[in-house]
Amino acid sequence: MWIYEKSLERPVRVSRPNLKAAKMIISQYGGPDGELSASLRYLNQRYSMPTDMAKAVLTDIGTEELAHMEMIAALVHKLTDGAPPEAFVEAGWEGQWVQHDHGLFWTDVNGVPWSAKYIACLGDPITDLVEDMAAEQKARTTYEHLIEAMDDPCVIDTLRFLWEREVVHFQRFGEALNTVQEWMAKSKHVWCGCEMKK
Repeated sequence: MWIYEKSLERPVRVSRPNLKAAKMIISQYGGPDGELSASLRYLNQRYSMPTDMAKAVLTDIGTEELAHMEMIAALVHKLTDGAPPEAFVEAGWEGQWVQHDHGLFWTDVNGVPWSAKYIACLGDPITDLVEDMAAEQKARTTYEHLIEAMDDPCVIDTLRFLWEREVVHFQRFGEALNTVQEWMAKSKHVWCGCEMKK
C-alpha cells in the first residue's frame, strides 16, 4: 500500500542535547493526543467511511501521522543522544533510563504508557470525523504548549512544522465532513432516530 522513502518528511535538528525538552516532547510520541494515536485512529476509521474522498483523506492523513511519529522519535533521540544516567535523573526522567535506557517507548510526559483507549471509532462517519477534527485541535494545542516551553530554535522549527500540519489536517477533515454530510443527505442515509415500539 505504501512506498517508504528513507528520509524524514522534514529534517530534524537540535542545537544541543536537552533531556528536559525530550521528556516533554515524548508526549507527542505516545501521549493521548500524540502521533501514534492519530495515525491508528485515522487508518482504522477509513474503513467505515461512505465516500472515496473521505477514505482517501483518512488514509493520507493517517500515513502522514506515521511520518510525524518518526519525526518526533528522531527529535527525542537527538535530544537524548549520549546522555548519561545522571542527566536523566537531573531531568526528572529517571524512569525512562531505568526501563528503556536511550530506547524510545510510547509514553506521555509523565511516563504513562500509550493506551488504545486514546483512540475512538464509532463507525458513524460524522461522529468519527468530528472526533478527528477535535483530535487535530488537541494536537495543535499541545504543539503550541511545547513551542512555548522550548528555547532551542532548531527544535522550535520542527515543532512549528508539525503544528502547521495539524492545522491543515483539521481543514482537510472539515472538507471530508462536508462531503460526507452531503452524501448522507442525498442518499437519505441520515439516521432520524428509532421508531417507538407499541
